[in-house]
Amino acid sequence: MGTHFLFRAAYIYKKIVKTDREDEKGTEMKNLTLLTDFYQLTMSNAYFKEDLNKEKLIFDVFFRKNPSDGGYTVVCGIDQVVDYIQKLEFTESDIEYLSSMKTFDQGFLDYLRNFKFTGEIYAVEEGTIMFPNEPIIRVRANSIEAQIVETAILNIVNFESLIATKASRICQVAEGDPVMEFGLRRAQGPDAGLYGARAAVIGGCVGTSNVLAGKMYDIPIMGTHSHSWVQRFDSELEAFRAYAKNYPDKTMLLLDTYNTLKSGLPNAITVFKELRGEGHEAQGVRLDSGDLEYLSKRVREKLDENGFENVKITASNDLDEYSIMDLKQQKAMIDVWGVGTKLITSSSHPSLGGVYKLSAVERDGEIIPKIKISESPEKINNPGYKQVVRIFNKYNNAARADLIILDHEEIDESKPLTIFHPTYTWKTQTFENYYVERLLKPLFIDGKLVREKKSVMEYRTDSIAKKNCFWPQYKRISNPEPFKVDLSQELWNLKSDLIKELKKHY
Repeated sequence: MGTHFLFRAAYIYKKIVKTDREDEKGTEMKNLTLLTDFYQLTMSNAYFKEDLNKEKLIFDVFFRKNPSDGGYTVVCGIDQVVDYIQKLEFTESDIEYLSSMKTFDQGFLDYLRNFKFTGEIYAVEEGTIMFPNEPIIRVRANSIEAQIVETAILNIVNFESLIATKASRICQVAEGDPVMEFGLRRAQGPDAGLYGARAAVIGGCVGTSNVLAGKMYDIPIMGTHSHSWVQRFDSELEAFRAYAKNYPDKTMLLLDTYNTLKSGLPNAITVFKELRGEGHEAQGVRLDSGDLEYLSKRVREKLDENGFENVKITASNDLDEYSIMDLKQQKAMIDVWGVGTKLITSSSHPSLGGVYKLSAVERDGEIIPKIKISESPEKINNPGYKQVVRIFNKYNNAARADLIILDHEEIDESKPLTIFHPTYTWKTQTFENYYVERLLKPLFIDGKLVREKKSVMEYRTDSIAKKNCFWPQYKRISNPEPFKVDLSQELWNLKSDLIKELKKHY
């Protein structure tokens, strides 16, 4: 994308706020132990009093619907889940607060004083493309630990996955043009602005205007000047000259403070010529209002006429995947996109709706599958201790289907693999010359982190590569073809048998 409009943080974040709770990289995360729903604690108290904490519970995190009626979801926030788990600790202040409620047994409160997560978590990699009803995180821990972590995990993953998916959709329709995240001022609070910027970059954005996010996550920060810069001076030309004087090799000028074509563009060209005379080349112009299709074509025409073919045109102004797609179809002459409000708030779909459902109880070493029956078939969960495998074509590495299996199942890649639709079971497909990847990978074992973190930019690269494994019909912005997500025969049988058995009693 070149160096136009780019102001990159040249250092890695060391410390934001002095605190006794900082990870090894220095990025601060609050102690979120009490960021939970009250019923998680009342149930945990009852588990303790009933001596049920020795049993382990197995929960799946999954979502039932892709955002914006899209074809996929980009899972994001796994690193923040790691930070949260590592910082789980009930302080004396927390214990005093809980004690004041006169709700909890003293033995339970004493237990919380020494609380830490000792269980197992499997999760997909940051930036993985996933689909409805697939486990994206699997928690296996004693009853209290498994219960307490539910709310915060959902809070983290639901939001970041939502924003990463929105960014991915926007970057997709931009067709390779750089997309910048500009949404901080419209985010729902500082945390949403920070984690949203991170998620947007993992989803495909080239950088953010958010300076703190750039510092925390070592991601590119970008920006030029606002309308107020121009208004501050007695004339637009004076404002442009002052900006160019300060940033001669990074000059990018906002054209629409007064009149884009009659004032902003002619003044910008004047300044660009002056820069060239001094041995510098302008980088770009920005359009922030008006008919972006018409204005971009006229601006491109005039820039080229004056010998500034390499000057880039950046557009902003309430953009999203739908407006960018329209502008692309109209052949707008826009090189770079700045997207703010509709990205950081995921305006077309403001929540992901991920859930945390019990799938099994482990008692005396035996895993006992559990299922929730519902009048709505889509709300009947898949029982058991599960894994998700992705089936790839061996010759072109294209993703062909996902299969939800029980964890102990093994797939012999030397033999044909036949899968069937979990509802319309007569619909089958057989794969040959394929290989599979198990998507749920260890994150915590016995409470210890076993997966190394990567940089945000590495996650971005990985996520884009993973998305490229899917055929275009699964990634369409509107009316995408559903990607095949089926159950193994063994899991399907287990689910069917449990439903039949429960129907006898309820």
